[in-house]
Amino acid sequence: MLYNLLFPLSDSIGIFNIFQYLTFRAGAAIVTALLVSFLVGPVLIRSLRARQGEGQPIREDGPESHLKTKQGTPTMGGFLILMGVLAGTLLWADLTNAYVWIILFVTFGFGAVGFVDDLMKLRNRSSKGFPTKIKFVIEIAIAVVASLWITSISDESLANGLALPFVKTVLVDLGWFFLPFAAIVMVGASNSVNLTDGLDGLAIVPIMIASTSFALICYVVGNTVFSGYLQVHYVVGVGELTVFCAALVGAGLGFLWFNAPPAMVFMGDTGSLSTGAALGAVAVMTKHELVLVIVGGLFVLETISVIVQVASFKLTGNRVFQMAPLHHHYEKKGYAESTIVIRFWIIAVILALAGLATLKLR
Repeated sequence: MLYNLLFPLSDSIGIFNIFQYLTFRAGAAIVTALLVSFLVGPVLIRSLRARQGEGQPIREDGPESHLKTKQGTPTMGGFLILMGVLAGTLLWADLTNAYVWIILFVTFGFGAVGFVDDLMKLRNRSSKGFPTKIKFVIEIAIAVVASLWITSISDESLANGLALPFVKTVLVDLGWFFLPFAAIVMVGASNSVNLTDGLDGLAIVPIMIASTSFALICYVVGNTVFSGYLQVHYVVGVGELTVFCAALVGAGLGFLWFNAPPAMVFMGDTGSLSTGAALGAVAVMTKHELVLVIVGGLFVLETISVIVQVASFKLTGNRVFQMAPLHHHYEKKGYAESTIVIRFWIIAVILALAGLATLKLR
């Protein structure tokens, strides 16, 4: 909004020329989202605690320690992330850019699904919320609409294409299959983050790491000079998503302040589904869907652990892990929660660096 209001005045008021720089607006988005989180956080947490009483329902089949250490902690803290992201994006992004509205549509669409899921869990006092089939149908519908929107504004040569990491100019034309593929990326990323969100601070830091990585990818892909130098596919206008990714980093930092062990609030599905879908949507718009698998590799590992566990139990009657997702397996093995969380953060950093390396290794 500030870009649209003030940059046109730069010819007469020189200082407003600074709004043309994505780096400035991205930095401002981080600070804005962070301040919103700090200011709103205490009020929101008090309100959630008052309204929810016993807090988020704890899985009865989960680690026994959670029944003591997590009991009474309010959920829906994802509202804090969403408010920070919304403020940072609306204030500092170019609101005439269609990619900005697509990413907000996906983020808040999945956030609404997560909110209903959290609400049903609280009302039923159960860890089971939205019926799984209905939830997936709604998520897929949102993702398909977003995919159609993306292809409608994309350059014809890129619209249905899949870029390959480590390869310079190859673009695989997926044709009509691009729509379900893009939808799978968004829905898969959303639910992968949701599965990872099980310990204090475990999910939000990898979300920030992935967001930082994709902020850089957005900046490069949306810049003719840098995309040409690194030989990645240039996508007109996608650089504006740098501001959104930056706002997500700032909002994540603010949320971590309250989610650090021992957590004062959980993000709930409101936060995990929305942020995961946002990462998936950004990957689709920047033509870096496969790089998301590397950058968000921690989320992928958590999801695979669940798939392997379920498949093994149904086929053989045996479990591969003591408990899934993977972080609960290490809890069962006796690792301290802080040890698991920090080591998973380290893995997330390593995978993000590996993903960013694909920009150069071509």
